[in-house]
Amino acid sequence: MNATLVLDTHIWIWWMLGDPNLSHAERDALDALPAETRPVLCDISLWEFATLVNTGRVEIEGTVEDWLRVAASPSTVRIQSITPGIVAEMNRLPATFHRDPADRLIVASARALKLPLATKDRKIRSSRMVPFWNPLATASGNTAMS
Repeated sequence: MNATLVLDTHIWIWWMLGDPNLSHAERDALDALPAETRPVLCDISLWEFATLVNTGRVEIEGTVEDWLRVAASPSTVRIQSITPGIVAEMNRLPATFHRDPADRLIVASARALKLPLATKDRKIRSSRMVPFWNPLATASGNTAMS
């Protein structure tokens, strides 16, 4: 897989919706990624997104299916399925780490794929269980992480 980073669900949604919670530098860096280095999106993020729409926590125009047709297309992201290696990595995370199963799976995916994670989740960031994506390094063509 030739990818640059793993997206946490909220980063992907903010990117697709143009949400101001994502900085201009972050958005520009994601937009500028070449086609061969699309970011990775864990398949559980698709479910998380649909759940957020169904509960009214995220508003979109049109249907979930129409939105996903663009936001989850191969030209936007690379969908990562759950693999035995990712499950094994998830099992290695300490019990004290984030209790949210989706977040555990996303972090385990980044670890198993050896890619930085784009997230603003405080629990994940404070855990230091995974390297974090640095949009300024990506924009300059460097693969450095923060």
